Amino acid sequence: MKKTTTLRKAIMEKRAVALPGCHDAFSAKIIESCGYEAIQISGYGLAGSLLAKPDVGLVQMKDVLDLTWNIVQAVNIPVMADVDTGGGNAVNAAWITERLIAMGVAGMNIEDQVFPKRCGHMAGKEVIGSDEMAGKIKACAAVRDAMDKDFIINARTDCFASMGLDEAIKRCNLYLEAGADLVFIDAIKTRADITRAVAEINGPLSVNLMDGVSGVKTELIPIPELGKMGVGRVSIPVASIMVAHKALKDFFTALHDSPTGTLPGQTQWLSTFEEYTGFVGLPEYREMEEKYLPSARFETKYQTK
Repeated sequence: MKKTTTLRKAIMEKRAVALPGCHDAFSAKIIESCGYEAIQISGYGLAGSLLAKPDVGLVQMKDVLDLTWNIVQAVNIPVMADVDTGGGNAVNAAWITERLIAMGVAGMNIEDQVFPKRCGHMAGKEVIGSDEMAGKIKACAAVRDAMDKDFIINARTDCFASMGLDEAIKRCNLYLEAGADLVFIDAIKTRADITRAVAEINGPLSVNLMDGVSGVKTELIPIPELGKMGVGRVSIPVASIMVAHKALKDFFTALHDSPTGTLPGQTQWLSTFEEYTGFVGLPEYREMEEKYLPSARFETKYQTK
């Protein structure tokens, strides 16, 4: 089964399939190894890992596409990309969709914010007109229908904070009519809000639990319960970069503060050399070396007589 078909089936079952966010190929591979059936790319995480900057529209679309390619190649599960506002107008968004499908991406998130956008849980967001966003979705849907009808278009609205739930539901239904497969009300607040949205939206809803620990602005409802409520997808987009931040900070603080500059015996901080190299596939590359590279490569090329 194609990855796009696998992802579409999971979302349309409305069982709250969980898609953690990754910030690079390495974090994507770790998430896959933990048993998740699909993954999404975190724009918040890309900004942090690539630039050490906040998610305020600083990452260039070329970089997004390059990093997305690396992530798709690193895992065997479906990957959803994050293309923010689509790279410009409807024509730009259609071109981005074409590139993603050609790269083997299973779906994408596109949002109705004014560019430069910002993380959905930050203050100061602005949204474009719903008709303009619907035009972007129509353009993306035309590409999807021509190239891979199972590719998922997740249309996100950021209007909840400034316009309320009524407008968010209205926009979601408009976006579904325009060709979106999945919709997402970012920073929706309560169980009651989610229950109403599921009931009134004419398609699957995605819910964002941010780090999966606090939920930040959205009530942290257990994922099995969200499945019973009829939610299609659950996003946990920022956990990977936040976990990496804390783990690295804690370790290097301890290392710096140690009187010896080392932490002998404190193996709880890290994987072993063998565990890490095994995870990233060194044994397979050694096998390739033994199979394909002549033994002469280990000898000095020029020898004196």
